[in-house]
Amino acid sequence: MNNHAPSVLLVDDEAQIRRFLRAGFEMDGFSVHDADNGNDGIKNATMRPPDLVILDLALPDMDGSEVLSRLRSWSNVPVIVLSVRSNEDEKVKLLQLGADDYVVKPFGMAELLARSRAAIRRHTRNESGDPVVNLGRLVVDLANRSVFVDGERLSLTRKEFRLLQILAQHAGNVVTHGQLLNEIWGAGHDQDSHYLRIFVRKLRQKIEADPTKPKLLLTELGVGYRLSTDDVGVKSTQH
Repeated sequence: MNNHAPSVLLVDDEAQIRRFLRAGFEMDGFSVHDADNGNDGIKNATMRPPDLVILDLALPDMDGSEVLSRLRSWSNVPVIVLSVRSNEDEKVKLLQLGADDYVVKPFGMAELLARSRAAIRRHTRNESGDPVVNLGRLVVDLANRSVFVDGERLSLTRKEFRLLQILAQHAGNVVTHGQLLNEIWGAGHDQDSHYLRIFVRKLRQKIEADPTKPKLLLTELGVGYRLSTDDVGVKSTQH
């Protein structure tokens, strides 16, 4: 990301949506470029690499998933997918293809901007190798395997820390059930979501002020989990 305005590439065939997105991103300090089809989006991303891509799925020349796949063949730029499709399997498929996040239309601009900033922060942190993830009252020191809530160090089991570590590395973005199960329990456990629910419940008991109303460790129903990076009202569902 440059030292001035972060740049965003909007790939959407609806002119009204592009105007709405452009206005919101420019007001938030972004430099904005756009494309109304997949091929132009890919060309734009190649010639003028952005800090973030907002990608619609329903494009006139190809499905957005194809654009995502092509981008991921050479770039790790953060990509947030926009779609009217709210199918959970579709969300999981796109996240596994390499999308950083998925927002269903209609959406609030404040939420999209918050998720955009989170995706860029995560990408910048990964690029710089910053080992400390600071989420306000929750601080995760990845290098020293230490976790603090309100300044007090927590005692976590190995699997609890691994779960929090993965979520912290993707802070602000959703991580799918399958990704978490594979990373923590290994191949062959992608259907054992009951393991994950148990550990999420245990972790919430340790990091949340009120585990019945989680503010830090949020659920994306049917898809996965995310660590919240801000106070924007992103809805979560408690198991």
